[in-house]
Amino acid sequence: MQLHPLHFGRNLRENLVAKLMKDVEGTCSGQHGFVVAITGIENIGKGLICDGTGFVTFAMKYQCVVFRPFKGEILEAVVTMVNKMGFFAEAGPVQIFVSNHLIPDDMEFQSGDMPNYTTSDGSVKIQKDSEVRLKIIGTRVDATEIFCIGTIKDDFLGVINDPATA
Repeated sequence: MQLHPLHFGRNLRENLVAKLMKDVEGTCSGQHGFVVAITGIENIGKGLICDGTGFVTFAMKYQCVVFRPFKGEILEAVVTMVNKMGFFAEAGPVQIFVSNHLIPDDMEFQSGDMPNYTTSDGSVKIQKDSEVRLKIIGTRVDATEIFCIGTIKDDFLGVINDPATA
């Protein structure tokens, strides 16, 4: 963690913790997942002055809560976009794509001003802002993002809250 000399003084520890929270919370590392919150500081090392800048680098060891979805995990997500290829949903910071091949066969795509997937009897509808329970069947991890593929073609999966009926 690099800190400007302006922040040195009696509040050095508090300034380091505040900068750590600002810089780390909400980020994604492919190895660990999304950092949700820092829960504790274990150790702050001695500062090392950077030549020419006056900044000081501190090694910090901390504990945090992370969110990393894995294959086979069941998540509840909110649908953000529906098209004829399937739909996109978000579970916290993770975006999940559910292909139309992974949607139950009795659901058909309906185009229009509010595109959706509807059962033949019209009792269940997946549209923007619907809440769905889905299963992760694949993940792709980049350096700063995690993408998932999901399915609702299993027992106990599908719409759990439809905004049209609320």
